[in-house]
Amino acid sequence: MKTKINLIIILVFSVIITNAQSFTVERIINAPAEKVWKVVGEQYGEIANSHPTVVASDYISDDSQGGEGCERVCYLNEEKTKYTHEKQLEFDSINFRFKVQISHVEGIPLNPDFSYGIYKVIPIDENSCKLVIEMNLKTSPAFMGILAKGKFKKNIEDYQIAIQHNVLTGEHVTKDNFKEIKKKYQS
Repeated sequence: MKTKINLIIILVFSVIITNAQSFTVERIINAPAEKVWKVVGEQYGEIANSHPTVVASDYISDDSQGGEGCERVCYLNEEKTKYTHEKQLEFDSINFRFKVQISHVEGIPLNPDFSYGIYKVIPIDENSCKLVIEMNLKTSPAFMGILAKGKFKKNIEDYQIAIQHNVLTGEHVTKDNFKEIKKKYQS
């Protein structure tokens, strides 16, 4: 009996440790798909203009616009000690889709080998679209994924609100102005 219990505990623990956390967040935006695509796909390295937790962002190398292979760094604090280095893959400007592969992190409990996102801007009609962001994250240490999944998901939900505001107004979204912005768009 004790052996059975130990095996069950080991099995449950191994599932928790090796399991990546996945979720999808969707938001209807009353703007043409092309405008939303411009912010998330084409202005890829300028994410700090439309993400409330990214305090600064830069293109890597000679990139000046999003596209296949474009790389960016997203700084999550003023000291630039917490950041992600990300690359656009599977870039499809016709169907408004791309994959973001996280290639390096500093000061964040993510395992970059297993962490990525899929962005999709789906036209509804000429004046509205659905923004879908699918995330697959694995933390390091892995057990933190279960604890952090809710925070990661909330961060992406807030990001979508910030994208909506940036698309509709052109105003840059920061951690300082996001609280007021969020009140305007919560459904």
